[in-house]
This record gives sequence, structure tokens and C-alpha cells, in this order.
Amino acid sequence: MRRLFLLAALSFASLPALAQRFDFVALGDMPYTTASAPEEPARYDQLIDRINALAPAFSIHVGDTKAGSTTCSDEALIRSASHFTRFAGAVVYTPGDNEWTDCHRANNGGFDPLDRLAMIRRTWFARASSLGQRPITLQRQADAMADRFASFVENARWTHNNVAFVTVHIVGSNNNFETRAGAPTEFAARDAANQAWLADSLARATQDGAIGAVIAFQADMWEERTPPESLQNGFARTIETLRREAARFGKPVLLVHGDAHRLRIDQPLRDGGRPPRTMENVTRLMVMGAQEVHAVRVTVDPAEPGLFSFTPLRVPENLAAPRF
Repeated sequence: MRRLFLLAALSFASLPALAQRFDFVALGDMPYTTASAPEEPARYDQLIDRINALAPAFSIHVGDTKAGSTTCSDEALIRSASHFTRFAGAVVYTPGDNEWTDCHRANNGGFDPLDRLAMIRRTWFARASSLGQRPITLQRQADAMADRFASFVENARWTHNNVAFVTVHIVGSNNNFETRAGAPTEFAARDAANQAWLADSLARATQDGAIGAVIAFQADMWEERTPPESLQNGFARTIETLRREAARFGKPVLLVHGDAHRLRIDQPLRDGGRPPRTMENVTRLMVMGAQEVHAVRVTVDPAEPGLFSFTPLRVPENLAAPRF
């Protein structure tokens, strides 16, 4: 009888860890410090302090740590990303286009985007862990798929309370699928890595019995305006991979991104039927950004059928006065 009681107790004790409610915070596109908005670092720090007071399981920054019209020098990139050290917990970062893709522009200093990408990788992705004062361990694609994708240190995944989390390096400006020298080659290599990472990560989530998945990236793949120097749609394969793999997974999937700087929660994926139908197990969260220096608290509750719910995390001091 005692042995049966112990076995039952051990089995019961293992369940709450797999079904425990928790919160994480999503944010991005900040700080956008410019000559006309010099106060952005202080506003961003106020938001981080608000996040620290909530003590979420971790935060996810979906890229663009600087404005798109400012210099891409080492000093500027390091200064804008230095705010990650203010997070009391862990913060997982995935790059945006403003940090490298768009750095060839004159108002960005005319830098080589591939050089900026290399700088980002060696500076913020040197270790298999998050940023922040209490980092968490991550599995990087560069380690998990070293035979084919050893350079993709920025693509990462981790699991928390039986929910799979994945970051994928998908950026605005048509995902760097442009006519500039070196851009098509870079795009093709990263796009192939991204498809493999998405497919493998959701397959592993299925094998592990995950109750849901969160996929974070920078670009607004559904509404971004294609720059004139673009080739074809730089997001087409990713959208198709998400459609296929989310259908196979069959459980709640949350897509988190920024890029357009406004809060939006909807269901943009359609299945392959005729007519196509909304994929109801996939939800998209687009976070605020730029001069809207706020974030979103995401609650993950296994007791809820949709798994994910959302609370705007607004800092009163950062609210702009309404205009009429």
C-alpha cells in the first residue's frame, strides 16, 4: 500500500509542472531614438522596469533595437541593445531589419549589411543562452543542425511548462530578398535554414507532447510593402511552411512579431482548401513599437481551450496625448 501511495504521489507531482499557468512578455521595435525623439531610452527603461515588476517567466524582443533612420555603427548598435542588461529576468532576442538589412541606406551610414549581420551574431549570439540578468538556456540551430546550418546562431528554441518556443530570423524589407550584391545569396541560405528550423521544431514539439507552440520573428509577413529593389516575395516559403507544419501540429500556435508598430491580434493563416479557411489553431500577435513604447503580457493557461490570452502592458508615463 505504501509503495502504491508513493507511486501515485510521484505521478501526481509530475503533472503540475506540465500544466502550470505562466506569463511571458512580448515587445519589439524599440528604442527608436532619433533627433526628434531623444527621450526614447528613458521611456524604454520605464517599460523594462514595469516588466521587471511583473516578473514574467521571460520576455521576447522581436527585433529592431534601433530606428530605421539612424546609424548602424558598432557603437550605435551596442548602445541601443544595452537595454537588455536592464531586464531582471531573461530576454530572448531575434534580430530585425533595422539592425542589418537596411544599414546600406545613406541615413544608416552606408554600411555593408552582411558585415552588420556578422557583428550581431558574434555580439549577442555568442552563447547558447538568452540575454538579461537571469538568462535561460537555449538550443540554437547552429548546434542542433551543425552539419548544415552552423552559422545560424540566432535561431533558437526552448520549452517552458510543456510549451515549445521558437525564434526564427525573418526580417522586414522583404527578408533581404533584394537586388543588392550578396543579398540573394544571403537570403537563400537563411530562408533554407528557417524552413528546416520551423519544420524540425514543430516536429519535436509534437514528439515531446507539447500543448502549444510560440514562434517569434520580426517581419510582418502579411502586410509589409515590398520595396522596389525586391526580387520575389521573401516570405512565401515561410508562410507555406507555417501553414503545413501548424496543421500537422494541430495544437494552439502563437505567432509573435513586430514591424508595423501597432497592436494587433488576429488569425492570418489560411489552409490549402478551396475556398481556403482560417486556420483556427494559429493566432498572430503583432506588438506595439516605435513611439508606442509598450508591450504585451501573454498568459499561457492550459485550462483555456485557446491556451493564449493577451493583456496590453501600457506604461502610463509613456502614453501620448490623444490628438483630435
